[in-house]
Amino acid sequence: MTRQYFKETMAFEKPHRLPAIEWASWWDKTIRRWQGEGLPKTLKTDTEIMAYFGLDIHKQFWIPTLGGTCPHPASHGAGILTDLTPKGYRELRPHILPTDAVKWFAEDIKTWAKQQQTGDAIVWLTLEGYFWFPRKLLGIEPHLYAFYDEPELMHMINEDLYQFHARVLDEFFTWCTPDFMTFAEDMSYNHGPMLSKQTFDKFMLKHYITMNDFCHANGVKTLVDSDGDVTVMVPWFVQSGIDGVYPLERQANVDIAKIRREYPEFIMLGGYDKMVMNKGEEAIRAEFERILPVMRSSRYIPSVDHQTPPGVSFEEYKLYVKIFKEYCEKAVK
Repeated sequence: MTRQYFKETMAFEKPHRLPAIEWASWWDKTIRRWQGEGLPKTLKTDTEIMAYFGLDIHKQFWIPTLGGTCPHPASHGAGILTDLTPKGYRELRPHILPTDAVKWFAEDIKTWAKQQQTGDAIVWLTLEGYFWFPRKLLGIEPHLYAFYDEPELMHMINEDLYQFHARVLDEFFTWCTPDFMTFAEDMSYNHGPMLSKQTFDKFMLKHYITMNDFCHANGVKTLVDSDGDVTVMVPWFVQSGIDGVYPLERQANVDIAKIRREYPEFIMLGGYDKMVMNKGEEAIRAEFERILPVMRSSRYIPSVDHQTPPGVSFEEYKLYVKIFKEYCEKAVK
């Protein structure tokens, strides 16, 4: 029934209940803490942990962009590309955007496609987007300068990425049509976007439009994954054909009720303040009450607004899940 609940929610229909999803796998520190407090250590996969807590099952396929011969960055936040010119990038090309990236997951994709068809699981596909991937290659700070200093390089990277995406979708869709697709971007911080609308339009918009048109033609909804305050960017996404956004971080002052009022058909995933999960039942319920009107509006799947932090105990998380399920039913009554 998981897939049916998801599809009905996306179609403005009234499901028996909303999907109860933990969209992101748990921090390793969180799992280690829970294992010390009673979570069976025999549970090795995210799917097994989802089933243990009675959450709805979903499978994310994140398609890698780096080949096995690609060099590693010197440190966190540093780039892979050391010569930030078109010439340097051309020399790196053989080591990125592998032609067999989807084949690495072929058997897994086919297995999950069968489970998807039974209705017991949601399958989704994630591609690294037109902000994320250049940042990975160039490094955080050089990437932001490159929009101005190396525009030719930025266009080359994103054109290659678009061609890679087109190949990936063609191949993936032959085995499985995902229930939705996401672009990993992280284009915002707690005060808003890290780039202007003009820069977004110049370097990213055309690729988004083409990709979204292809996905929509195949019946697949598209979402952007961006931490921080995405409020300003929502109309940008709408213009480009993006159907939704997540994880809608409360700590970045994202107001999901405001987004729903202004964009009643926009899909939202997340939005539940992870910082209240260890503050007791009253606080957990109060947060669900805050988002309940949006839960009732459809095209919204409640979930934590990022991975559950290790400050949440095993017992606190079980309490959260219990109340979560209660509100997934309450939202449709």
